[in-house]
Amino acid sequence: MPSEDIQTMIFRLPLLLLALPIHEFAHGFAAYKLGDYTAKQDGRLSFNPLRHLDLIGTILILRFGFGWAKPVMVNPAYLKNPKRDMAIISFSGPLSNFILAFVSWMILYPIWVHLSNSGADTSMVNYFDRFAAINIGLGVFNMLPLPPLDGSKVFSAILPDKWYNAVMRVNTNYMMLVVMILAATGALSYVIFPLIEAVTGAYLTLVTKIYFFL
Repeated sequence: MPSEDIQTMIFRLPLLLLALPIHEFAHGFAAYKLGDYTAKQDGRLSFNPLRHLDLIGTILILRFGFGWAKPVMVNPAYLKNPKRDMAIISFSGPLSNFILAFVSWMILYPIWVHLSNSGADTSMVNYFDRFAAINIGLGVFNMLPLPPLDGSKVFSAILPDKWYNAVMRVNTNYMMLVVMILAATGALSYVIFPLIEAVTGAYLTLVTKIYFFL
C-alpha cells in the first residue's frame, strides 16, 4: 500500500472516532425519544467509539472514506407508527453527519479566509475541513437506498405497505456483502463520489452566501 494511502488512513482515524459515534448515538436517541428503549438498554446512547465501531465498516472508512458502524437495534413493537418512525430513526444518523459538516464549515470558513489572506499555515484548518468531508461521505453513503443502509428505510417509507414489507424482509447480510464487493472493486465510487461532490459544492455555496450576507 502506498505511503500516501497509509497517511490518509491515519489522518481519517481520529475523525472516525467522533463522526461514527455521533451518527449511531443519533439513531439511538431518536429511537429513545420515539418510545423504543432498546438502544439505551444496549448502551448505545454513548459517544464512546468502542460501543459503536464495526471492524469491516471501520476498515472500509479508513481505506475508501465511507463505511458503517454496528447497527443500533430498534424494536418496532415499541413505536407508535413503525413505518414513519423507522424512517425518522434511520434518517437521524445521516442528518447528524450533515449537521456536523455544516457546523464545521460555518466555524472554519472565516478562519480559513483570514489565514489564507495572511499567508499563515492552514494545515489545521484543512484537517477540520477533512472532518466535514468525511461526515458528508458518511451521510451520503448511508442514504443510499440499499438494505441495510439507512436510506433503504427512509425511501421505503413512501412505498405501499406490500412493497415496504418486502424491502424490510430482504436478507441484509447478503446485501451487505454486495455493498462490500461494490466498495472493494471501486464500482460504488462511480455513484457515491459524484453525490459527495454535489453535496460538498452545495454546502460551500451555502456557507459562502451566509457569510456574504452577514
